[in-house]
Amino acid sequence: MQPMPLWKRALILIICVWGIVAASPNLFYGPVERHNDAVASIEAAGGTATPELEAARAEWPDFLPSALVNLGLDLRGGAHLLAEVRVEDVYKSRIDAMWPEVRDLLRDLRDQIGAVRRAPSPDGVLRVTITNAEGMAAALEAVRGLGGSVVSLTGVGQSTLDVAAEGNDIVIQLSDAEKQATDSRTLQQSLEIIRRRVDEVGTREPTIQRQGEDRILIQVPGIGSASDLKALIGTTAKLTFNAVVSRTTDAGANAGPRNQILPSIDEPGVYYIVEETPVVSGEELVDAQPSFDQNGRPAVSFRFDTTGARKFGDYTAANIGAPFAIILDSEVISAPVIQSYIPGGSGIITGSFSVEDSTQLAVLLRAGALPAEMDFLEERTIGPELGADSIAAGQVAALVAGVAVAIYMVASYGLFGLFANIALAVNIALIFAALSTVGGTLTLPGIAGIVLTIGMAVDANVLVFERIREELRANKNPARAIELGYERAVSAIIDANITTFITAVVLFAVGAGPVRGFAITLGIGIISSVFTALYVTRLIVELWYRWRKPATVVV
Repeated sequence: MQPMPLWKRALILIICVWGIVAASPNLFYGPVERHNDAVASIEAAGGTATPELEAARAEWPDFLPSALVNLGLDLRGGAHLLAEVRVEDVYKSRIDAMWPEVRDLLRDLRDQIGAVRRAPSPDGVLRVTITNAEGMAAALEAVRGLGGSVVSLTGVGQSTLDVAAEGNDIVIQLSDAEKQATDSRTLQQSLEIIRRRVDEVGTREPTIQRQGEDRILIQVPGIGSASDLKALIGTTAKLTFNAVVSRTTDAGANAGPRNQILPSIDEPGVYYIVEETPVVSGEELVDAQPSFDQNGRPAVSFRFDTTGARKFGDYTAANIGAPFAIILDSEVISAPVIQSYIPGGSGIITGSFSVEDSTQLAVLLRAGALPAEMDFLEERTIGPELGADSIAAGQVAALVAGVAVAIYMVASYGLFGLFANIALAVNIALIFAALSTVGGTLTLPGIAGIVLTIGMAVDANVLVFERIREELRANKNPARAIELGYERAVSAIIDANITTFITAVVLFAVGAGPVRGFAITLGIGIISSVFTALYVTRLIVELWYRWRKPATVVV
């Protein structure tokens, strides 16, 4: 039997030691998790630590590895939501926002088209009436110039707008290609904003992914309930600053064309009639932080980008003495009177806030407004007790499977079976080390993947040991039989594991949530199984053979 090169032996040992050391924090999950949370909190506080944080940090030595396998929703408990995004809302807001631009553009053509006014139209459609139909061609050409090219692979070369004439009306709406591109962008933007909102509160390994054309799956381990999660992400947090037309106590008052009537949060029974088109929107915010007003009450300070700051400054300069409504999700938070020109694009939002309310509002505004509202089609809360039960059941399953396999291997192959069991223990350590290092999430199906890996790992050793038996029956000397056994089993082991690995890749690519968790642990388990079967077990056998130098080998 040709001995392994020294560098290969050293590399195998280094990998095995790394796997055992990197996996060991998972044996002390609670203390290590508290240590990691304390370290993160201290860093976020600029190095300042309370006695409680110092005590939590001391539960695990800083010099030891502290990476843990993240527990999925079914193991830790948490919230599950399936949301449907109202993509049609985006069509409406985009078309409504075009009216001032269309109006100003057509006013320049007044000599040809006469007077211009906005006519009633369904959501997502802008209908503009002109009094002189003879100028319709010029008007259509001018309005079509407002459209651009669709930004998508399927809509290349097409316009973003469909502009048509119906009698004296110009009808403007998004083109079908632009609607498809808008749907895709809306879903992507919603995903990113939800992810930022969830990350702001420090949850671990949330699952946030698109499902179908207009749905989003959200699974957040460790959060209290589905209602808590809905409160965090279900609010659009759409902030706008609108001109105030008047104030009333009649909820059914006539708001007038292109205006809307909205309730006041601070003044029950009071309603504000505001212009529908905002002066500045929350999309132009670059920062929002919880703070306090001049009377020491909780508030939220904000700052606009350059464009928003210019709009905000110009409006305040031109409307000193007029009220200005700050609107959040169709409710007037406050309507202060503009006392003076406000340069710089910064200000403060006051209202009936608690400290928690101002903090949550700042989080929502920093993350950005959802582009459209969402309807929650499915919601579930998984309690931590159920997660603990799942962990216990998974541990029992893995332990029973491991013990049964270990007994079988020793009963069938004696000392060589014991070597295979040692390699199996290293294999499991490597799986947890890899999951901890890459920040992988372990789910209940993932535990099933580990249990399946246990069987696959010894399967490779069975192939090798049976090959060795065949060579021994052919009267080969023990050293040569061991060498040929490994050489001739390699192709079968590689072929079997490659096909299973391809299955794991496909499951990961097309699966979601728990299916991906199973695919990840299965894929990592396949790689570690091949490594331990072909290298770790062989190294153990080789070291034993050179130490004992047996005249015969019983496999």
